[in-house]
Amino acid sequence: MSALLLLFACLVLGALVARLARPPAGIVPGINWWVINVALPALVLELIPKVSFDPPLWFPVAAMWITFFGAWLIFGLLGPRLGWSRGRIGALILVCGLGNTSFMGYPLIQALHGKDGLTLAVVADQLGCFPLLASAGVVVASIYAGRTPQPAMILRRILTFPAFVSLVIGIVVGRLGGWPSVIDGVLIPLGATLTPLALFSVGLQFRFRPGEREMAAVTAGLGWKLLLAPLVCLAVGKLAGVHGLVLTVGVLQAAMAPMISAAMLADEYDLDPALANTVLSSGIVLSLASIPLGNWLLG
Repeated sequence: MSALLLLFACLVLGALVARLARPPAGIVPGINWWVINVALPALVLELIPKVSFDPPLWFPVAAMWITFFGAWLIFGLLGPRLGWSRGRIGALILVCGLGNTSFMGYPLIQALHGKDGLTLAVVADQLGCFPLLASAGVVVASIYAGRTPQPAMILRRILTFPAFVSLVIGIVVGRLGGWPSVIDGVLIPLGATLTPLALFSVGLQFRFRPGEREMAAVTAGLGWKLLLAPLVCLAVGKLAGVHGLVLTVGVLQAAMAPMISAAMLADEYDLDPALANTVLSSGIVLSLASIPLGNWLLG
């Protein structure tokens, strides 16, 4: 309970600071830079060498792919029939197909399932959600913005992302026996900064201004992201014989709020940024209740 309280406190503190304390310009990019380039790589470097890549680990990764391509299928078919613009369709595919599996996923999974759950959350994020953002996400953004995808740029995004580089290093180190304790002693406190700073940053950016014309799209998007996608992943996992913590973490990561970076990508490609940010903010707030509830229902 105290871990969940910490998450809520950091989120609320960020929202209050943004509205009442006049934070310095550039605080959000600064915090995000630390989280992405220092805290997240440190956490990956600490956890990945300890992962035993057993066959069931395919499921948390597959759950991310099911969520993304399910969103593409649903909104790609539904959008034109509802008269949505290509920008709106592209925005929903991105923000409701890609989950906040690091900024929100890591702290929530750690609060609910400790280090074992966090390790599985890292696998789902780094082998599932991030590669999707950097590859299929960019392809979707390009298609719905009327641009041509650039394979070289996509490959460069993946290969130069700090956490992905850390993932490769972590796998190699794990094969060699893991880090010396003195290195772990440095990585652990650096990685521990991710949770409070990530949630504080989310709070600083929180916005909720749904327009009347957006509500149907917001409802459809969050209906898929927070409810239908995890149910589909749960059914697939059960049919495939996946069970225990691997099943639980895979389903919960599929149920995470929309990804902040996906909303940024929608904004970069001018895909209905207002809708993307409304879905993002609404999903973050709702997931603070839906994730613990889903975890309880999963047993």
